[in-house]
Amino acid sequence: MTAWMHEGNGLKLTREHYAKVNIVNFPMGNTGAQMGGWHRKEINSLADIKGLKFRVGGFGGKVIERIGAVPQNIPGGEIYQALEKGTIDAAEWVGPYDDLKLGFNKVAPHYYYPGWWEGGPQLSLYVNQKAYDSLSSEYKAIVEAAAAYAHTDMQAKYDYKNPGALKTLVSQGVKLHPFPKDVMAAAFKSAMEVYAELNASNPAWKKIYDDYSTYRRDANLWFRFTEAGFDDFMQAQKLG
Repeated sequence: MTAWMHEGNGLKLTREHYAKVNIVNFPMGNTGAQMGGWHRKEINSLADIKGLKFRVGGFGGKVIERIGAVPQNIPGGEIYQALEKGTIDAAEWVGPYDDLKLGFNKVAPHYYYPGWWEGGPQLSLYVNQKAYDSLSSEYKAIVEAAAAYAHTDMQAKYDYKNPGALKTLVSQGVKLHPFPKDVMAAAFKSAMEVYAELNASNPAWKKIYDDYSTYRRDANLWFRFTEAGFDDFMQAQKLG
């Protein structure tokens, strides 16, 4: 995502889009891949998704609805109580570091991965165009530099703090599970359908998504040979 924003057309295209509503955007943070959420019961196949009341919003909600779940939009502060009472069956938040602080493991012991709806969710800084234009060149540079620093700093914090938090959760009895392959495959198919429908109905979406998806295809091939290949080998080793 960072590569596409800074070296590809991401920033250019999103700037053109936000200019229509007088906003200047800056990439400002990323959590890295998130987890698939806390579940009161195990998910063994796609059949177990049917009727599942799942706290998830945005595109994730649109996709899981198509594969049989019932998306719930619940504020972060109300998730614990909803899980505890059984008002919902599952909930996603972020990842081990944030989830541990909220104590979801106490009311939903099954922790799934990956959070396919947030494989690399970028946060952004949005600045009013008129206010930004009124700044001196020096202050504009400060805003850009601060956003860039926050972008790197946030990713580093999550990459450093998530491993320890996950160890703590497992030591407290959390049960880690990968989403079944049929769930992943169905979710991917449904996601592609959602994006295709948006391509057909929303020209602004299509302009940005076409460019992003082209880069994603090429990057996915590259990462398959480099990052993924290296990680796959290293994760099979016994590291001291």
